[in-house]
Amino acid sequence: MNAPENIAAFFDLDGTLLRPPSLEWRFIGYLLEREQTSSAHVASWLARFAKTILRDPQQAIEGNKLYLAGISESLVTDWENSLARASSPENSLALFDQGLQRIARHHAQGHHIFLITGTLAPLAQMMARRISAQVQAPIEPHATQLEASPWHSHSWPCSATQWTGQLAGDHMSGQAKSRAVKTLAAIHNLDLAQSYAYGDSTADLPMLESVAHPHAVNPSRHLASIAQQHNWPTFHWKEPAPTISNSHAAQHGISSTKSAKI
Repeated sequence: MNAPENIAAFFDLDGTLLRPPSLEWRFIGYLLEREQTSSAHVASWLARFAKTILRDPQQAIEGNKLYLAGISESLVTDWENSLARASSPENSLALFDQGLQRIARHHAQGHHIFLITGTLAPLAQMMARRISAQVQAPIEPHATQLEASPWHSHSWPCSATQWTGQLAGDHMSGQAKSRAVKTLAAIHNLDLAQSYAYGDSTADLPMLESVAHPHAVNPSRHLASIAQQHNWPTFHWKEPAPTISNSHAAQHGISSTKSAKI
């Protein structure tokens, strides 16, 4: 049997650890509220969406990021800071409590923990920081990369980076997730025959099939059917996690170094 450090747990984010709407849609809402997306960008986004939706629905949804053209990466930090000040459940991005407990158990056993998600990389990094703070465990995110370019402004004392609205590589979905898992296994010397994965849709299927211990979480109808055929464990995570306090962490064993076996 391999040592714990050779074992990993790969988690999808949207629908698996975070309830709908998706993290990207929440960010879009923030941009609209702040009036950071221009009417021209929205029009371009909608035009490309309408042009490709019948020919390639997946590409229309996943590859179309024109609403981000010209937007500064720093807005993710602004959003993260606003969330840190938020007190209402609607604004807190509460994760599923059962998901956090699952991550904590993997961490207690010395497993590597990764987020493999189709959301935008800066958003995934933000969520990795939030999860790490809640479970006191290192989380390594791998997500959809955006093309960015530097820009300069007379009103801004230094150069900044803004998105072009194009992807820098593949959308982290389907086979891209499987490739990411295998690449990480090679980098970290992980044994996928002992590792775990958690996902909620068929977009996660290649990732789930890449490990010995796949788990369907809040599965779509299609994924639920596949999980049943293969006798994969199926979870239904619904309870949002409260803000983690020291007493809550102690109650759930989140900061503990010991835990029951997965």
